[in-house]
Amino acid sequence: MDSSSPACVSFIGIVDFTEDANWVYCSESVSDLLGYEPQELIGTSSLNLVHPDEFSEVKELHYTTISQDQAAVLAYLRMRHKDPYKGYILCGISRTVCQNVLVGSVSFAAPGPKAMHNASTAQEVKIITPTAKDLEFRRWNDPNPMPPCPILPSRAGSPSRHRDSSRSHSHSRDRSPSHERDYRRDPRARAVISFDPLPEQSVRTALILDRFSVNCGILYCSNDSLLSTTTCMGRSFFDFVVRRDEDLVRSWIDVIKGWGVNERGQPSDGGFGFGKFTVCVNGRDSSIRLPDPVPSRHRNGSHAHAHGSHADLHSSQGHSHSRTRPAHHHYSSSAAGYRDRDRDRDRGADRGERGERGDRGERERGERGLMRPPRTQRASDEELVVDAIFSAHSDGLMVILRKSSS
Repeated sequence: MDSSSPACVSFIGIVDFTEDANWVYCSESVSDLLGYEPQELIGTSSLNLVHPDEFSEVKELHYTTISQDQAAVLAYLRMRHKDPYKGYILCGISRTVCQNVLVGSVSFAAPGPKAMHNASTAQEVKIITPTAKDLEFRRWNDPNPMPPCPILPSRAGSPSRHRDSSRSHSHSRDRSPSHERDYRRDPRARAVISFDPLPEQSVRTALILDRFSVNCGILYCSNDSLLSTTTCMGRSFFDFVVRRDEDLVRSWIDVIKGWGVNERGQPSDGGFGFGKFTVCVNGRDSSIRLPDPVPSRHRNGSHAHAHGSHADLHSSQGHSHSRTRPAHHHYSSSAAGYRDRDRDRDRGADRGERGERGDRGERERGERGLMRPPRTQRASDEELVVDAIFSAHSDGLMVILRKSSS
């Protein structure tokens, strides 16, 4: 692509459940893709950026995504750039319902391997802009990578999709003049669906992580349903992954980061990854790593290696005695070795007690500092098995969590 092409980046966006789909959160890369600063968009309708020819269909898609409680779905549509000379940009928009908000990302859409990868990892692909038909890629009979999320009976009933003309006119009079102008650019806007704010859907929590750090600090938490916002914000994501799953989850995130790189080598979007792991609800200190396990003991010499230099020292003493003394003195030297071993063990115990006291002092000093998470092991009932959706974007990593049904 030439320098005049739109930036091949993606930004994270969150909208509410109202019919206007108002922006709740926008990451900084929105300025690279669409020319707006985040503060210019937050609180305004995301539908104002939609092409007039696609307005009705996009609004219906917004309603359907929420009412069907969908996750990891992808749509291709046009969005308006702030610079009128750049017009409308074809974008790929990912969406996941997270209890009371719609979380996703917006990225520049172009044909190629990345577009095929994004489409093949999504649970559903919706083509709204006709010219984006070539971006749809799906294997035949490809099962959804995530099990379906059951909708509670109380949420199964859909709100009214249409209102009578009197309610529609009264509703339009409540809008600000600028809002009216945005919606009435399209003459078909009078026929679009209208609905009240939709109710909460199934419990999911969205986390935005720092993709440029090893510990993946938590930058944003959408709700308190699975993790406490005040507890997790600013801490490492791995503080909330149980120790036995940490290495596995780190490997997943490394893969997702590798996917989220565009053709220019810039951080961008990279499709969806799905996994299951156990969450430590109250957090732990992931900076403390367990020592490497001791090698298994075998009869042919491995026992000595497990004891390290202490065993090597005695073996070398044994060889030196065997070279300088007669064979019948071997047992006496062994007895002396046992006494030396007992003395060394006592000294080692003293050093261990002093080391333990030193470690305790380090812990106390560390706990007095800021941002030192508690080190106590929580009860097993505060561990939660979750299904997770991972995705990479220019400004961070997104992790969607829900309680696993299995």
